Amino acid sequence: MNGVIEGFVVIGLVIVVGYLLGRSGALGPAAVDVLSRVAFFVASPALLFVTLAHADVGAVFSEALVVTAVSSSVACLLYLPVGVLRGRPPGETAVGSMASGYVNAGNLGIPIATYALGNAAEVAPVMLFQLTVLAPLFSTVLDLTSSRADGERPPLLRTLTAPVRNPIALASGAGLVVSATGVQLPESVLAPVELIGNLAVPAMLLAFGLSLAHAQRPGRDDDVVCLSAVIVLKNLVHPVLAWAIGSAFGLSGPALLAVVVSAALPTAQNVFGYAVRFDTGVALARDAALLTTFLSVPVLLVAAL
Repeated sequence: MNGVIEGFVVIGLVIVVGYLLGRSGALGPAAVDVLSRVAFFVASPALLFVTLAHADVGAVFSEALVVTAVSSSVACLLYLPVGVLRGRPPGETAVGSMASGYVNAGNLGIPIATYALGNAAEVAPVMLFQLTVLAPLFSTVLDLTSSRADGERPPLLRTLTAPVRNPIALASGAGLVVSATGVQLPESVLAPVELIGNLAVPAMLLAFGLSLAHAQRPGRDDDVVCLSAVIVLKNLVHPVLAWAIGSAFGLSGPALLAVVVSAALPTAQNVFGYAVRFDTGVALARDAALLTTFLSVPVLLVAAL
């Protein structure tokens, strides 16, 4: 249970620093956009590449990966009818869908897995699925919907090649190739990539804190029904799905606890970064990340106990 508390303290302090910087105006009015773009185009791809290059791909292809893939996908899909019925823009609906099933597996999941589950590798399946499937998929969808929102109709070739032009997808693919082939990169090549990758999480958390400095209270800038749907799906439906699907696959004890805890993690700040990058659903992503983080505490504590 110490891991749950420690994880929340770590990300909370960084967000508070961002909030104080925002209130002081020290970084200027463009700070949120600049930090989010640096995280999306440079730091996050570097982090994904290093993470996947070092991952034992064979070890994470297990029942836990299947449970993670199915439960996360279902949680994301369940939001789509809500966004459509509420008449929200396609980009915002994609952000809400991502917020419903994309968990904070990196900066919160790792310490929780280390202390609550006894092994940081327990979050490897959810990280692998998110890095290789959800992140490239949603960033590609947001790229295409943002182009149409600007009045453009992307050519067929642009649409078909969107995944291979996306920095998240390219970095994920390259990392998997390195891991699968066992290539040993020179330290002189890997060290600067790792250094840049270390910027990703702090940049996203600081940008998140900056965005809160002058934001209205949660829910004021959103469609309340859409925000409520994200919260219910992320904090309740997603972990219940993981428990039910994991049980159906025969998982029990620590193995079942691991997939439930992974699913119970709150919406990742990455979602906010993507929303800012594509200028859609920013308020929904910000408020979902904030509220699901607070509400995930009792869920995670109950699971850990």
